[in-house]
Amino acid sequence: MISFVGAGPGACDLITVRGMKLIEEADVIIYTGSLVDPKLLEYSKRDPEIYNSATMTLEEVTAVMERAELARKSVVRLHTGEPSLYGAVREQMDELDKRGIRYESCPGVSACFGAAATLDMEYTLPGVTQTLIITRMEGRTAVPGKESIESLAVHNASMAIYLSTGMLDELARRLIAGGYSADTPAALVCKATHPDEKTVLCTVGTLPDAAKKNGIERTAVVLVGDAVSHSRYERSKLYDPSFSTGYRNNDQNRDKF
Repeated sequence: MISFVGAGPGACDLITVRGMKLIEEADVIIYTGSLVDPKLLEYSKRDPEIYNSATMTLEEVTAVMERAELARKSVVRLHTGEPSLYGAVREQMDELDKRGIRYESCPGVSACFGAAATLDMEYTLPGVTQTLIITRMEGRTAVPGKESIESLAVHNASMAIYLSTGMLDELARRLIAGGYSADTPAALVCKATHPDEKTVLCTVGTLPDAAKKNGIERTAVVLVGDAVSHSRYERSKLYDPSFSTGYRNNDQNRDKF
């Protein structure tokens, strides 16, 4: 069995309990060495075969999985963050499907949620936005034309932008062209939840300068939107004493406040 496991955003204790147990039981671990903290491998209770996929091709990764399956060994394919986001997992699964090899997925915490925890922010503030857009600038991997930064920026929703730190001048220009004002709150969170995490609050217009001033060149998620400053939002109806829910009747609670 092949287990695709999300390692979380950085801190070793932010992997899920299920993910940790899969590592403990693994005979073979293939991990994304360019981003995953090697200390996560210390959760293993065995002496597993370990491969760093940063130096491997898809074909080489698949070959390791296939050999392990033939030897009836358990495999953990350890990806950074949440594998379903920019994890290139589907192409690996398709290769396993061709070979009739079973696999499962164990979710992880993505960098944008680690970044939100660092900033103590809520992406979906009532009266501000109820939408989080997760996207990226095009680089070596193209982005569909209908998903351009400009077309997404028009919503003025909360946005988490991955894999774009090296293109902040272009990103800022396109965010503004799409509809965000230059003074829209923004943040750069570099290596979210890692011991050497760095966080910078700025605006859309000052994104490039903020990155240069703080030496942020890569491995950062860009957060954009009024939710970053968590101001001018409305109180949630969930805990409003005048609002009834399936668990609370406002008539019964009115005298308690």
